[in-house]
Amino acid sequence: MKKICVGLLLVLAVGGTGWADQKGPARILQVEDGKSVTFEQMIDDLKTVRLVFIGELHDSDADHQAQLQVIRALESAGVPLAIGLEMFRKDDQRALDRWVAGEIRETAFLKIFHENWGMWPQYRAIFDYARENRIPMIGLNVSREIPAQVAHKGFSSLSSQQRKGLPAGLTCNASPAYRKFIRRALKGHFHEKASFTHFCEAQMVWDGVMAQSLEDYLATHPGTTIVVLTGVGHAWKYGIPEKVREKSSVSLRVVLPEIPGRIEASDVTAAETDYLLLGRHDELRR
Repeated sequence: MKKICVGLLLVLAVGGTGWADQKGPARILQVEDGKSVTFEQMIDDLKTVRLVFIGELHDSDADHQAQLQVIRALESAGVPLAIGLEMFRKDDQRALDRWVAGEIRETAFLKIFHENWGMWPQYRAIFDYARENRIPMIGLNVSREIPAQVAHKGFSSLSSQQRKGLPAGLTCNASPAYRKFIRRALKGHFHEKASFTHFCEAQMVWDGVMAQSLEDYLATHPGTTIVVLTGVGHAWKYGIPEKVREKSSVSLRVVLPEIPGRIEASDVTAAETDYLLLGRHDELRR
């Protein structure tokens, strides 16, 4: 069995750096009706919901620039914001709180950041903006060891102690649409039923835990909108949003970047995302 990459976007990131490499003007596709909309029109819609998922390729400067532009636009419009982070675990929330409050220096914070993730240069502008504007940042994720174990050995391999704190009912409910997306995104890496099932179970762990973290924060912060920064494999509607909607009717939108050969205007549907970002990120400005 081939080694499985736990985070879908870590796999996707190998194949390219997103739509910033394309030439031409930035465009935003409203997927439901297939119409192009302006950045302002998209923001007007995003202002009306509690959760805004903005998918990324983790190593893409362009994707993070687009995320920051959305955060800036919503904050400038007076929307009470928080930023949800796939790349931080829930047990490191104190470090995020200290960062936003300006109580920890960058050198000390970086040690904690690199324990969770990498690629600080790609994320730095977002973290700096949150600190400058006192926008809360929320660690959404579970300990990395748990989904890594599930990806290789399955959910059944977890001990009762490891299962504590995980949402109930985390099974691989792989719909045909989910399987199609995964196989399209991973270019046929899953030839064995067991490997796909274990990968799917690991995704369910990540999605379920992050959905629960979002629901908990919204319940104690009425009126706040959370901009969720995560890989496209978690941000698309069959990922975290579906887990949220299983328990809640909270309003949400999904924004994904086009990934040539994987997520494109020609085959994406409203069941996967609300908006698709096309063209060059550096031209997506107000």
